Amino acid sequence: LRSIQRQLALLVETFDIECDASASPYGYRWKEGVNGLRLPGLTEQESLLLMLAKKHLEHLLPASLMGSMEGFFEQARRNLERSQPGDSPRPESQWLKKVRVVSTTVPMLPPSIAPGVFDELSSAIYKDQWLEITYRNAKGQIKEKKVMPLGIAQQGQRLFVPCVFDGFSDVRNIAVHRISQAKNTGQPFIRPKDFDLEAYDDSGRFGYGKAEKIAIRLWINNYLKLLLEETPLSEDQTIAAAPDGAAGWELTATVTDSMLLVWWLRSQGRGVKVLGPADLIARFSV
Repeated sequence: LRSIQRQLALLVETFDIECDASASPYGYRWKEGVNGLRLPGLTEQESLLLMLAKKHLEHLLPASLMGSMEGFFEQARRNLERSQPGDSPRPESQWLKKVRVVSTTVPMLPPSIAPGVFDELSSAIYKDQWLEITYRNAKGQIKEKKVMPLGIAQQGQRLFVPCVFDGFSDVRNIAVHRISQAKNTGQPFIRPKDFDLEAYDDSGRFGYGKAEKIAIRLWINNYLKLLLEETPLSEDQTIAAAPDGAAGWELTATVTDSMLLVWWLRSQGRGVKVLGPADLIARFSV
C-alpha cells in the first residue's frame, strides 16, 4: 500500500493529475482541459469516428463509460482541429459539418433530465440492478417505486426505459425526463429471459399502443403512393388503382395499431383517407 501511495504521489507531481485529499481513500483524476494519456497512432479517421460516436451515442451508453472516454474524445477533437500545412482545414474535420440526422417531425428541443438521474439509471441497466425512482406519471401524479430497468430507447428527442415494477411481471415504459430522483440500489436482479428489447420495439410497444396488429385499408394520393412504394408500411403492403376509375390509389397493409399510426395518418392531411377497419376510421375522424 505504501508503495502504491508513493507512486500515485509521483504521478501527481509528473502529470496533470490532481488529488482529492478531502476524504480517505484519496481520489485521483486528470485535470480538466488536459490531454491525459494520448492514444498512440490515433488517426484523423479514428478521431472522426470517435466524435461521431460521442454525438450520437451519448445517451445510449452507460454514463460511466462515456466519462471514462472523455480524454479520448478531447484528443480526437484536438486532432481534427489541427490544420494541415498551409493552414487548410483537414477533410475529416469538415466531414462533421457535411452530415446530419434529419428529423421527420417538427423539430423539438430535448426535455431536460434531472442531474444524476441518467448516471444512476445507466449504471443500474448496465449491471442489472434494482433502481429506486421518484417520477411523475402521465396524470401528473408523483410516485416512488422500485423498478427493474431493462434498457434504454431513444424516440426522437426523448428517452424511455422499459422496466418491471417491483411486485409485478408486466413491462411498462417510463420517460426518463419525468424521473426527478434515481438511486441504483446495488441489488442485482435476474433479467427476464423472455424479454428482448428489439422484439419489444418491433411489436410496437414504444408506439403508445398494445402491440396489436391490424389490417388497414387506405385511399392515398399520388405523392403518398410514391413515398410508400419507396418506404412501405409493412412486408405485405399492396397498392392498386382506386376502384371504379376514381382518382388515387388503394393501399392495404398489416401494421401495429398505436397512437403513432393515428398521428401519422392525420399528419398526411387530404393525402389519405381511412377505409378500414371501422375502429380506425372512428379514431381517425375524431
